Amino acid sequence: MRRNPLPAVVLFLALGSLGPLYGGAPARLTTDLIEHTDRVWLNGCPTQMSLADVPKAIEPVELVEIAGRRPMFGWQVEDTRRDVMQTAYRVLVATSERLLAGDSADMWDSGEVASDRSVAVEYSGRELQPSTVYYWKVRTSNNGTLQPWSAVRAFRTAASLSDYATPAYPLERRDDRPVVRETVGEGTVFVDFGRAAFGRVDLTVRSESDGDTLTVRLGECLREGRIDPAPGGSRRFLSQRVALLPGYRTYTIKIPADPRNTDGGGRAVRMPSLTGEVYPFRYCEIEGTAPQNVTDVCRRSVHYPFDDRAARFASSDTTLDRVWEMCRYSIEATSFAGLYVDGDRERIPYEADALINQLAHYCVDREFTMARRSHEYLLDHATWPTEWIMQSILIAWYDYLYTGDGRALARYYDRLRHRTLRALADEEGFIRVTDEAQTPELHASIGLSGQKLQTIVDWPHTGILGLGKAEGGETDGFVFREVNTVANAYHYAALRTMARIAATLGRRDDAAEYDAAAGTLRRHFNRRLFDRRAGAYRDGVGTDHRSLHANMFPLCFGMAEAKDVPSILRFVRSRGMACSVYGAQFLLDALYVAGEDGYALDLMRSDAERSWYNMIRAGSTVSMEAWADRYKPNQDWNHAWGAAPANVIPRQLMGVKPVEAGFSRIEIRPRPGDLRTASLRMPSVRGDIGVAFENGSSEFVLRVDVPANMRADVFLPLSSSVRDYELTEEGKPVEGALCEGNFVKIPDTGSGARTYVLKTK
Repeated sequence: MRRNPLPAVVLFLALGSLGPLYGGAPARLTTDLIEHTDRVWLNGCPTQMSLADVPKAIEPVELVEIAGRRPMFGWQVEDTRRDVMQTAYRVLVATSERLLAGDSADMWDSGEVASDRSVAVEYSGRELQPSTVYYWKVRTSNNGTLQPWSAVRAFRTAASLSDYATPAYPLERRDDRPVVRETVGEGTVFVDFGRAAFGRVDLTVRSESDGDTLTVRLGECLREGRIDPAPGGSRRFLSQRVALLPGYRTYTIKIPADPRNTDGGGRAVRMPSLTGEVYPFRYCEIEGTAPQNVTDVCRRSVHYPFDDRAARFASSDTTLDRVWEMCRYSIEATSFAGLYVDGDRERIPYEADALINQLAHYCVDREFTMARRSHEYLLDHATWPTEWIMQSILIAWYDYLYTGDGRALARYYDRLRHRTLRALADEEGFIRVTDEAQTPELHASIGLSGQKLQTIVDWPHTGILGLGKAEGGETDGFVFREVNTVANAYHYAALRTMARIAATLGRRDDAAEYDAAAGTLRRHFNRRLFDRRAGAYRDGVGTDHRSLHANMFPLCFGMAEAKDVPSILRFVRSRGMACSVYGAQFLLDALYVAGEDGYALDLMRSDAERSWYNMIRAGSTVSMEAWADRYKPNQDWNHAWGAAPANVIPRQLMGVKPVEAGFSRIEIRPRPGDLRTASLRMPSVRGDIGVAFENGSSEFVLRVDVPANMRADVFLPLSSSVRDYELTEEGKPVEGALCEGNFVKIPDTGSGARTYVLKTK
């Protein structure tokens, strides 16, 4: 693979300035996690209108409506000096900007509150009224010094208010222009928009006479330089005939409805009337007129509001960089429905898609409402896989960690505790998914309707596509048993996470009960499912078969005994990428948990058939549902569950994770493998986090930029064979550093930019 030699100084400069060089007014104000509450949209585009202009609008406009009676406010502390913490804040909410201009408020004056809380600050003023515009601002004291007031931000309440509601942006429309336009054959124009997106196409054409026609073709795939009219599976091709009117006119190509992804038995997410039906395509061909008569071709793509500048990654490996960019863009492109859906074929939300999509979305944009709304939708519209039911608990916990807003945990606590599936547990703690256990009461408690629970492990299964048993599936030959290793690994993760949720909500007895249940399950799990002779986990009780999945999930969730990890890793490595693009998320996480960062890096930058680079090589610009067509012949080319590197690179390779809710404390623990240089800018609810490193044979240079009002534990990688090292910052020894495993830890680092140099002997 090609290397991209970038010196550390270039990488460090690439991080850019993350704010002013001094203290300043708070910025990026949010209401219920929405930043642009004061904007008004028309036909999917932001306008110059203010919220006060909305009642005067003739056209149907769209805006964010705040439907909760006690919304949460948040802001970003703007100060890039070192060791800056917010020590106090004051929030003013009023019915007019005029009042705020005089630093007074008729709805709420929080007073000076001694606190470092800058996220999820609950409104505690007079009762908000429906369909009303309110204005607010905030100022902070940083390290005891009073800062200027923020700019004023407005929000409008909904026509009906409730105790809790998650708002949403309207979908946005963007006009994409071709990056390539050329004449192919006689009277045919070929257009390439550079990458695929969901939308429709508008043509501006001059017709010389009444009765002229055009044929317009849209597609995702090429064959011999032209759009492939039979791409197979769920890859798209559309051909439409257009009757022209005389003269110079613009035509819209209406996308016909597909019964599967606009109904799907009532489960498909439909597009709003504002956007109309959309179609995934990269290429367009127009046939039937002189090319010079086609004066304009425009793709009107649709997506949830997305800041494509929010995250950046660059490294010394160009393959890895291309994989990152494809996966990052996949999150934007697949947001077209406003909820996380499983690509274009079905457009149905599934927990497994939502979990990977959520983590990736957090890492590539400072946006949290689409993830929360998708999670809340799935709590009422559960899907059938046993493990995915339990994934909702992980999704809920990540929502809290990344936002600091615990209202969803409290609101849905009962639904979440049922989703641990403890109702299916036996005396040893194992869950058993049997027909007898699947009562109407169980299904109602987890939001499952019209389906039965089935353990999935990975997807597809052998023969699931009707291709016969010769079709291998993606489960690595997993042998399904009543006590299933993968399902029970998830059960353990659900119990441990539910204990954290209960503790966060002050339910100490519940937390202790979940912890005890997890401990019981782990003990019996290792006793009955770990094959001591083989040094690996079996697929279940009653079989000696050992699959990749039976080992990567327990490793990922921390179930393995420390003494058994080396043999489990040997087995995992022997299986290669014997899982789907969905399973790859957990394989990579498991490898980083176990310290196999080099192997994880090799898998992400691999150019083998089962790799992300193979998706690019196949011609896709959005992550695919499977590694290649032969692994899932009905796959689509727009599946965000295939975009795992969009979150694995920031979370694991660059090592940026929240340790405390709302990013009040983070961990920066890069695991570079043999990657020589890399840099990352990652958004968070408190500000952009910068990390860059240069990885030499005897020197590791790490630059971190930590936003104000955030603390960080910083780790520098250290070879297991090295204990003689020198750690400096600006040429001075770093006080308080200590060895922790194969890392040197610098605990409790404050905000600001720092460069550390670790030299080993």
